[in-house]
Amino acid sequence: MSIIELETPRLRLRGWTEQDKPAFFKMNSSTEVMRYFPSVLDKAQSDHLMSQIMARFDSQGGWGLWAVELKLTGELIGFVGLNIPRYLFPFSPCTEIGWRLRAEYWRQGYTTEAAQVVIKFAFEQLKLKELVAFTAVSNTPSEAVMKKLGMHKDAEHFNHPALPEGHWLSEHVLYRLQNPEIES
Repeated sequence: MSIIELETPRLRLRGWTEQDKPAFFKMNSSTEVMRYFPSVLDKAQSDHLMSQIMARFDSQGGWGLWAVELKLTGELIGFVGLNIPRYLFPFSPCTEIGWRLRAEYWRQGYTTEAAQVVIKFAFEQLKLKELVAFTAVSNTPSEAVMKKLGMHKDAEHFNHPALPEGHWLSEHVLYRLQNPEIES
């Protein structure tokens, strides 16, 4: 299966390579980047996550959580893309849009820029009816991106099934974006 690539004026969204592992690990081991996740990842966990992400491209028809690189330098800055969650959520089945960028690339519009081309792909090429995004209630920076993308917040919060009841990150917000070309 060939991996679909997407581009923006500043970014290239592409498949992953073995050469991406060090930068991916640097991102996943950063306490700043992983602040709203249960823990940072060690090298083995980061490599395993990359393997899972790479495998999803085959099972999902060439799309997934794309590696995002700066066109100007070729440097990996994180990932943005689509995922079919494996956990059962109150709103399952669904396709989520998600992102994680290295801290030095925050607040430069990269996440929004990449997410916009991913949304266009999801709605125009995949003809998805809806995308969801979710995060811990405390992750207001990620929630701000959801708002910038025109996503709408559900009134109800939910507890993430991978986290124990009462964990400080278990309560999540949910945002949705409807495909304007498909009637509800």
